[in-house]
Amino acid sequence: MNFPEPPKSYSSVFLEETDKPLPEKIDPRMRYAFFSTIAQGGKSLIKSCKDLHLSRFVCYKTLKPEFAADEIEQKRLIREARVTSMLQHPNTVPTYELGRDGRGNPYFTMKLVHGYTLREILNFRERYDLHQLVELVIQVGHALQYAHTHGVAHRDIKPENILAGPYGEVLLLDWGLAKVWHPDGRASGSGSALEVEKEGESPAQSNCSVAPAIEGITLTGHCKAQGTVHYMSPEQLKQDPSIDHRTDIFSLGAVLYEILCGEKPAYGEKLHEVVDSVLNQKPAEAATVAKYRVPTLLNDIAARCLDKNPDSRFQCMEEVIMLLQQDWIS
Repeated sequence: MNFPEPPKSYSSVFLEETDKPLPEKIDPRMRYAFFSTIAQGGKSLIKSCKDLHLSRFVCYKTLKPEFAADEIEQKRLIREARVTSMLQHPNTVPTYELGRDGRGNPYFTMKLVHGYTLREILNFRERYDLHQLVELVIQVGHALQYAHTHGVAHRDIKPENILAGPYGEVLLLDWGLAKVWHPDGRASGSGSALEVEKEGESPAQSNCSVAPAIEGITLTGHCKAQGTVHYMSPEQLKQDPSIDHRTDIFSLGAVLYEILCGEKPAYGEKLHEVVDSVLNQKPAEAATVAKYRVPTLLNDIAARCLDKNPDSRFQCMEEVIMLLQQDWIS
């Protein structure tokens, strides 16, 4: 895929920048400058800024002001930084620094990557060959295979969290909802109560409380089920305490399904309809929904990933990758 290169102001190397002296006394509060917000989630802000010590632009993630003092959200942000840092893989974003700003609020910095999310790509689906899009899924699969072997499940696989960069890189973003297994087998992650975000929907039918919407239908909150409902596995939606890496296999299958036929496997205009679809309704096969021919192997891979019973899905991401790398065009 050919994407625009980063602006020269971000990527160029200048002699006056490489040879200027480092301050004798390092003041961490004076390290970053020229902040510009580039994205925001429900509780976090992502900015670009210049690291004045290394003379490069980086990605700076922190909490929104209204959540900055929230100890639970601080803990989640710090966990995300460390999970992202410890998962050193070509398909994850390098993490540079974790610290606190002058007000004591946590932040972390990452590589600033330019490109398009898979959501942006799918908005112009006709421009891309299916081979290109399947290659994106394979690269995300590699990141997940690596994470799973290191005791981490992502739990928020969706097109918005997949980034294709200008030099062929494919990155799986946002590990803020990751579930991490302790050495003794216990897991850390979100708790049990359910809170739903959807703009304009009454909680009467869903038996859920409603918070301000971010985008689409999502689950969020303290000790609450989290993720984007259309891509969540049934066990994640039900907050099954035994949830494991196979929830990511389901979610990646939902992404593949959307690539193949342009529709999400879970359907419904109301939240309770989407939830019921995820839990109880078997999605139509991608080949029967798509306007164009869907290769049989890819159709079957998506269908098996989306099986509501984790034991009937692929049991590891390596199986999915191996099949996606086969000659599925015939």
